[in-house]
Amino acid sequence: MIANIITVSRILLSFVLLFLQPFELWFMIVYSICGLTDILDGFIARKFNMTSQLGATLDSIADFVFICIMLVVFLPVIDFASWMIIWLVGIMVIRFASIIIGYIRYHQLSFLHTYLNKLSGLIIFCFPFFYELTSLNITFTIIAEIATISGVEELLINFTSENLNKDRKSIFIKQ
Repeated sequence: MIANIITVSRILLSFVLLFLQPFELWFMIVYSICGLTDILDGFIARKFNMTSQLGATLDSIADFVFICIMLVVFLPVIDFASWMIIWLVGIMVIRFASIIIGYIRYHQLSFLHTYLNKLSGLIIFCFPFFYELTSLNITFTIIAEIATISGVEELLINFTSENLNKDRKSIFIKQ
């Protein structure tokens, strides 16, 4: 129960970010709290044996909401090159195709908790920190490469698996 409350707080805090100035102190504080809640909810759920399908689905929804809000926040204030926008749209198409195929095949949302999706989530979360430390081209390319590979992996798993296993770790590991 507490893990789900933490997850829902991440969703709510993500919406707060829409009203804060990107890269400013309060934005970075709330942003960091969102990241901590992402770590805490799963840790608490596993530590106290409170894992559930509802919790896993809520976590995936919270991640999705957070990423969508980050796009809304960062796209207007960062001068993304056209190739970056095209790549971003491509990643979104892959992700939506995966969701649609998963829903058609399994009759439920099929967000997977693969290693690559976890890595992708972590690296996407680090975007504003990397952006401040290095160039946009380097930051975007690294994040987009990992997000593309993890999206394709999830799409392939949803397309080829007989049954939905949200905790499948990789396309190379059958569980």
